[in-house]
Amino acid sequence: LIIVALFFMLPILWVVRTSFVTKQVAYQIPPDWNAPVTLDNYFTIFRDNHFGGYFLNSLVVSLFSTGISIFLGSMAAFWLAQQKKWKTGLRVSILSVQMLPAIVLVVPLFNVMTNIGLKNTYPGLIVTYLSFNLPYVIWMLISFIEAVPEELSDAAEIDGCSKPQTFLHVVFPIIAPGVVAAGVLSFLNSWNEFMFALVLTGNETRTIPVAIAAMETQQGVQIAELCASVVVVIVPVAILSMFVRKYLVQGLSFGSIK
Repeated sequence: LIIVALFFMLPILWVVRTSFVTKQVAYQIPPDWNAPVTLDNYFTIFRDNHFGGYFLNSLVVSLFSTGISIFLGSMAAFWLAQQKKWKTGLRVSILSVQMLPAIVLVVPLFNVMTNIGLKNTYPGLIVTYLSFNLPYVIWMLISFIEAVPEELSDAAEIDGCSKPQTFLHVVFPIIAPGVVAAGVLSFLNSWNEFMFALVLTGNETRTIPVAIAAMETQQGVQIAELCASVVVVIVPVAILSMFVRKYLVQGLSFGSIK
């Protein structure tokens, strides 16, 4: 297991190593294993490449897109889970939104956002990310909600709860682990998205993936700064991945009900 883990970790470890050496050492083949450690690459990306602003752009867009997806997706999943007549057709129609390749949607979305004045803005990118985050969240939460016995909802309604109260006070606390998992995965989808951000953002709203891609210049790839940027991007993703792994377990609601 250690050997297999090292095999998959080698590219990441190589990126981390390269981020702590000078530009000259980063290009050396074979590599210089005795090269001194430096933080110049990290200072460069934040001082000269405005990486802090791009980091903030990605954070704002990802958080808002995730929050709206969870708010709307959890309620939609609750309603869909209770539908008996058109349940299959409604679910397939939601899933069909994600069947189109992203490249097919880029030009239409670019035209729409340009015409309504949302190109190069946070709201434009957030709405675009909702187009693939919302169906994903709905589909993921439906399975959690269906695991909640209907008797709980029925008992809450008998006690006088409305549908929104039943969802908020009875169902939502039980599916909270699923909501956290869906939220984190939705955040990662937005955090790593490149194609829509490349087309719909400008210099002021550029996200991290687009900023990293811009490090491939006519003089070559700025490999040392690029590796430092990748490390900065990986850190929050790694933390979130460690946090979410304990929530991605089937049947969490059963333990909560007990």
